[in-house]
Amino acid sequence: MSTMALEQMVMQQVRAWDVLDDRVLDTLRKLPRERFVPDGFRAVAYADAPIALGHGQHMLAPKVVGRILQAVEASANDSVLEIGTGSGYLTACLASFARRVNSVEIHADLAAGARARLAAQGIANAQVQAADAFALAFDPHHDVIVLTGSLPKYDERFQHSLAVGGRLFAIVGDGPAMSARLVRRTSSTTWTSEDLFETWVEPLVHAARPSRFVF
Repeated sequence: MSTMALEQMVMQQVRAWDVLDDRVLDTLRKLPRERFVPDGFRAVAYADAPIALGHGQHMLAPKVVGRILQAVEASANDSVLEIGTGSGYLTACLASFARRVNSVEIHADLAAGARARLAAQGIANAQVQAADAFALAFDPHHDVIVLTGSLPKYDERFQHSLAVGGRLFAIVGDGPAMSARLVRRTSSTTWTSEDLFETWVEPLVHAARPSRFVF
């Protein structure tokens, strides 16, 4: 691991993008990102550049990972649900804060690769399930839910899987600029929503899309 490349990632990409939580910055310093990228991309593991995973999927940029971790404020007693495991890097980051992480990945080969990487790093409190999240039913007990792909049309089923006080991170929109959104469950029947920043990521597989008007 290049210590200089890692520190540049943390300070010039992540912290420069308003990630000021020292817990998050320290986690990103400690976790070897190059162990979670495909072999052909290790030389650019810490660069602000897309890293392809296959199936048209890419790793989230380090600065986006930092903003997610800062926004959801996972803590030691939290149960986390992640939709879209990808390489397992964000999964590992979340596991460093939370009691447990359950991650769902629709592509079986990506799920298997993420499991192997997590095991190689000795991360025992994260499980990866190969499944379509839109075909599953989730209990409403999660303290944190993170969707790593976008929702072209916001889908309320995920916010209903939060415990009261829980936080949901989702990227919503269907265009070149999407909105990163933090949803909090404030009671059994109420939620609040806050838009955090603009970005762009691939949609979750099988996510609903908004209706198109034809004239």
